[in-house]
Amino acid sequence: MPAYGRIGGSVEQIEIVVGDITVQRVDAVVNAANEQLTGGGGVDGAIRRAAGPELDAATRALAPCPPGDAVITAGYRLPARYVIHAVGPVWRGGHEGEDELLASCYRRSFTLARERDLESVAFPAISTGAYGFPFERAARLALIEIKHERERDADPEWRPGVRRVVVVLHDHEHARIYRELLAEVMTEDPSGP
Repeated sequence: MPAYGRIGGSVEQIEIVVGDITVQRVDAVVNAANEQLTGGGGVDGAIRRAAGPELDAATRALAPCPPGDAVITAGYRLPARYVIHAVGPVWRGGHEGEDELLASCYRRSFTLARERDLESVAFPAISTGAYGFPFERAARLALIEIKHERERDADPEWRPGVRRVVVVLHDHEHARIYRELLAEVMTEDPSGP
């Protein structure tokens, strides 16, 4: 069941769903990609199978893409018009800049969406599968970047951004964690205690 949060600013709605990212009715889906932008398992494999072979050709032309960055292609056979390929970090214990690299994936994804005037984006839990990033830590970082995207809309220098974010997860336990963190992160005072 989706969790809706009317949170103002650019991002007006956050949905946390358990399901298949390849069937989401959004302007862009985010792919948890590797540096060479070649096919893999998990989310990447599912997106590539659903999009068709044209996606492989498109990503080969854009490779390599370093961790923390993202590139965009057409969605081909997906319901989404675009795929944003975000390269998350491999977890190495948290002492090699993994948090900043993961946060950068989300910022770059929002920037690419904004450049194309996209209104809706679906994200997976980037880096939490084979790359081993601790799930709750990754979820908090993702939600902080979604919150920051909302706040950017108040700045007249920023182009209007994404209005709807869908976080697509594989199971109900991970969705529960995201929902709990959503309420917490959105009410945190950025200036601290």
